[in-house]
Amino acid sequence: MDKDEQFEKLRNLLNKENKFPIVYMFKFIIPADNRKIALVESKFSDEAIISHKESSNGKYFSITVKEVMLNADSIIEKYKEMDGIEGLMAL
Repeated sequence: MDKDEQFEKLRNLLNKENKFPIVYMFKFIIPADNRKIALVESKFSDEAIISHKESSNGKYFSITVKEVMLNADSIIEKYKEMDGIEGLMAL
C-alpha cells in the first residue's frame, strides 16, 4: 500500500470515528538529535501540548503532541509535513 492509500484509509477512519474539531494526539519516535526534535516541535502551534520521553539507552526520543485539529485533512497534512524528517517514525 502506498502513502496516498494509507492517508486515504486514515482519512476515512478519522471521519468515521470522530466529530471534529478534536484534540488529536500525535506520537513520534526520533533519534536523540536536538535539531530534529526542534524541527518536529516547530511544525505545531504554540497552543499544542508537547511532551518528551528519552529511551533508556538515550538514543531515541518519544514525542507526544496534543493539538486541536479541525478536520481529518489537517491531521494528514501534519503527517505529510513530518515526512521529510530523517529517522522519524510516526505511530
